[in-house]
Amino acid sequence: MRLLLLIPTYNNALTVCDIVQRSVAVWPEVLVVDDGSTDDTLSRLRALQQDIAFEILTYAQNRGKGGALKAGFQWAKDHGYTHVLTLDADGQHYPEDATTLIEASRQRPEALIVGSRSFTDKNMQGGSVFANKFSNFWFTVQTLRKIPDTQTGYRLYPLDGIGGLRILTARYEAELELLVFTAWRGTPIIPVPVRVYYPAPEERVSHFRPTLDFLRITVLNTILCFLAIVYGGPRMLLHYLHSHLKL
Repeated sequence: MRLLLLIPTYNNALTVCDIVQRSVAVWPEVLVVDDGSTDDTLSRLRALQQDIAFEILTYAQNRGKGGALKAGFQWAKDHGYTHVLTLDADGQHYPEDATTLIEASRQRPEALIVGSRSFTDKNMQGGSVFANKFSNFWFTVQTLRKIPDTQTGYRLYPLDGIGGLRILTARYEAELELLVFTAWRGTPIIPVPVRVYYPAPEERVSHFRPTLDFLRITVLNTILCFLAIVYGGPRMLLHYLHSHLKL
């Protein structure tokens, strides 16, 4: 297994350098994808490169998180990596928990490892809890699988097992899309518990647009339900027959 830590970032100047430093301490091969930041995120990252070694991939125009992930996955493939561990740059993820995902991947290198957050923290927004339950429900409908956290960005992907990458949407819904298409591909999905830091509301830096992005996720779920009937379901059936009946 050759592993890359991938950190997409957009206007996270106050947190990204701390996340990168802690990530490099856990795993030395780190790529930061600067998604067209308009603050001083990129200049801070460039300055940090004088002290520690990591890679930066940047482009001028913001493409959304889906675009940043796609660019990072392609970079990883081009440089010979087999697995990519993604974590967010806003400070919610603990880079130190990457060891939990890495160990799980070493035991099951063919699987997608999903870091599952706790939703009992007092600073957790009610809307986020509802959105995750909503997403979990539709994921089960679309794939006949259950996992506790379908919206986490803390994941370890086997590059050969990812589904839907070519048609990946641009923004936050891309991670749900990746999860569903990867399940349809027959890739095992294994949740592992991870910690999460929920800052007080006045300290949060989020680019999630509740109304518009929730609408985009709803539209995507509608499309995925249709695709589950005409594509995902038949593909899962064929995979089941192949794996269990040795066809």
